[in-house]
Amino acid sequence: MCSLRRKWVSDPAFKMFKKVLPPLSSTEKEAMEAGSVWWDGELFSGSPDWQKLHHYPKPTLSAEEQSFIDNEVETLLDMLDDHKIVKEDRDLPKEVWDYILKERFFSLIIPKEYGGRQFSSHANSTIVSKIATRSNSAGVTVMVPNSLGPGELVAHYGTQDQKDYWLPRLADGTEIPCFALTGPEAGSDAGGIPDTGTVCMGMHEGKEVLGMRISWNKRYITLAPVATVLGLAFKLQDPDGLLGDELDLGITCALIPADHTGVEIGERHDPLGLAFMNGPTRGQDVFVPMDWVIGGQDYVGKGWRMLVECLSAGRGISLPAMGTATGHLTSRTTGAYAYVRKQFGMSIGKFEGVAEALGRIGGLTYLLEATRTLTTTSLDLKEKPGIVTAIAKYHMTEMARQVLDDSMDIHAGRGIQQGPMNYLANFYIGAPVAITVEGANILTRNLMIFGQGATRCHPYVLKEMEAAANPDTEQGAKEFDDLLFKHVGHGTKNAFGSLWAGLTGSAFISSQ
Repeated sequence: MCSLRRKWVSDPAFKMFKKVLPPLSSTEKEAMEAGSVWWDGELFSGSPDWQKLHHYPKPTLSAEEQSFIDNEVETLLDMLDDHKIVKEDRDLPKEVWDYILKERFFSLIIPKEYGGRQFSSHANSTIVSKIATRSNSAGVTVMVPNSLGPGELVAHYGTQDQKDYWLPRLADGTEIPCFALTGPEAGSDAGGIPDTGTVCMGMHEGKEVLGMRISWNKRYITLAPVATVLGLAFKLQDPDGLLGDELDLGITCALIPADHTGVEIGERHDPLGLAFMNGPTRGQDVFVPMDWVIGGQDYVGKGWRMLVECLSAGRGISLPAMGTATGHLTSRTTGAYAYVRKQFGMSIGKFEGVAEALGRIGGLTYLLEATRTLTTTSLDLKEKPGIVTAIAKYHMTEMARQVLDDSMDIHAGRGIQQGPMNYLANFYIGAPVAITVEGANILTRNLMIFGQGATRCHPYVLKEMEAAANPDTEQGAKEFDDLLFKHVGHGTKNAFGSLWAGLTGSAFISSQ
């Protein structure tokens, strides 16, 4: 009788859910399943295990990492004049480029066996954060090769020949990498890229080899104007069946030297007047051999999952580091300014309105640093937490915007006059860059945190979607039936728990 009653309830729900559920494309399904669920899964349990959170190891720097920060990074900071970089040179000085390449600032994630520094995620984040407090243009320049790009993709997925050739050259600065994903018609919807490749035979180095003829049009690619090697994402087709029976092979990633015939590179965008290198790249019917696919022929069509998994790691290091840098910069400079600037015979920091903004800057900077270290902890534990890193990117770039607003309010007229003594203007102008990169925050909040996050981290929703998409309707209905009632019970328990917590002022809720 109970089984019949459950079926009477769940069958209409199953049919309705199946009807309204949008079909998941293969790229959407891969994005949903990529990476791992970390402590973010606890938030959807209704009763987070706070002890588990407290017992994660505190991130520390090794002696080698600390030495690099105390010496090479400090030397680099002394070489940076952000006003001159942005307003006069429109580029990093040649001596800065030479020093960055010589001291292997682009090799923080490359294994030592290939000449890289192989630093932890925490060290990588700390280094980028320190550099960005002096110059966000320099911070972005160091950030990108140590985030999603050829170095990380080859280290994780490359063939042994690709690793042996490219990684030492990327580590010692012989090669400058960029990665081309975004185009005029595909930004957040990277799975919708129109750039295509066709499997075919062609001539390479005097021999006829199996390869691909690729056409692409990419923009907003950081380091593209100066890159010597281009990582490229495109959709690959095999109309002649040279690789098998499938026509549409899926998104594929290849590594192409920038001086290869047909590669167009070198033009430059102007990202809000900042000086980091950013520009387009194009190619039309460019033939490249099949062994230029990252991972070789076995990784044809696997590019989307590679990108999603590596992007979650890069997002958790780079942009949170930039946000934290903004917090440190504003808290130190604004606190000092509020002490030395006097009005009506006293420091302006003693006025309650200014003190309120100073308190907000200090509190948010603490949150920024705490979130940065927690996020890098997950990465150093070898997790690939796409949702945690999306949360970090969204909130930390928004907090950076808030502390900049407060800091500009306190500096008032001094903050809006550009010149070598204005340490805020370039950061204030450039705040939308970090907010826009890797998906604007509107997308990050709605699609990744609430869309992918609520689906992936919830104990039942993703399983219900898989059951509804099961081509075996009878088996899918049976699985959905069990999941639905567990979901209802889970939701009911949390609803009453929330009500009880509200009525009692959370007096019985422990966070220890």
